[in-house]
Amino acid sequence: MSESAPYVPEDFAEFWQEAVAEAASVKLDCHRSFTNDFDCRGFVIETLDFATVGGRRLYGWIACPPAARRRPAFLWIPPYGRESLLPNEYGTREGFVSLSFNFHGHEAFHQEKYTQERGYFSEGAGSPETWIFRRMLQDTLIAARILQAQVEVDEDRIGAMGMSQGGGMAIWMGAWSPIIKAVCADMPFLGGMNRTLAAPVHRYPLKELTDFMETIPVGEARVLNTVSYFDTINQATCCVVPTQVSLGLKDPASRPDIVRAVFDALPGKKQLRSYEGGHDWDARMIENNREWLVEHLQPKNQ
Repeated sequence: MSESAPYVPEDFAEFWQEAVAEAASVKLDCHRSFTNDFDCRGFVIETLDFATVGGRRLYGWIACPPAARRRPAFLWIPPYGRESLLPNEYGTREGFVSLSFNFHGHEAFHQEKYTQERGYFSEGAGSPETWIFRRMLQDTLIAARILQAQVEVDEDRIGAMGMSQGGGMAIWMGAWSPIIKAVCADMPFLGGMNRTLAAPVHRYPLKELTDFMETIPVGEARVLNTVSYFDTINQATCCVVPTQVSLGLKDPASRPDIVRAVFDALPGKKQLRSYEGGHDWDARMIENNREWLVEHLQPKNQ
């Protein structure tokens, strides 16, 4: 058992119920290109854009097997950074529809390497109401509704997947979106933040937060309060859908002990996988995650 344990704020449920209700009030407004916009064998890749909270428009892509109707599907949630995920072998699966989008208003296939100057960890971090990840989860909640509304998708067979930031947010979606029926969370981020931020932080992008603490009054207490509403260990306590979690045995970012604590906090059916490497993709995720979704996104009559 890990030393990390949930430390859920008293008004945790109320905070997230309000955020979820705000996202649910946004009228669905989505446009698709209806052209094949990216070369990905076995899939038609269309670009799309949709409205989110405050009238912002976000851009992404949807990958569909040819002539697909009522297929299982998953949201493919990006890791930290401003670039878009591409519809490659990790963002698509045989027999599945998948949708991914750029959180920051960039184009569907936008590519940009991380730099400290373009980081966003500290954006609004003085309060849980203003931290950027509240808005980002709302964006993802709306994206799930967009995916569910597509004719290619079986509305009752939708999962969420991602790596790092995407893995953590996949668990958050399992906690707060009734659309999501299964989760694959590879090396999920933002776990055990009360412990992590209490120790010296040397690695970016997380160091963006500790740098920010030094710029505002009572910075450490305020940031620790903010992250308590988002900590993936706390979020995991509300994620009751079948969830597969993976860790990297040499991962310095989402440390194995922290990922195990996230896994321990999950109350429902779950599975933990280990990979020998660090904080990076592993080719075995492709089939392992597909198997989990196939098993747990079965049609209702099976």
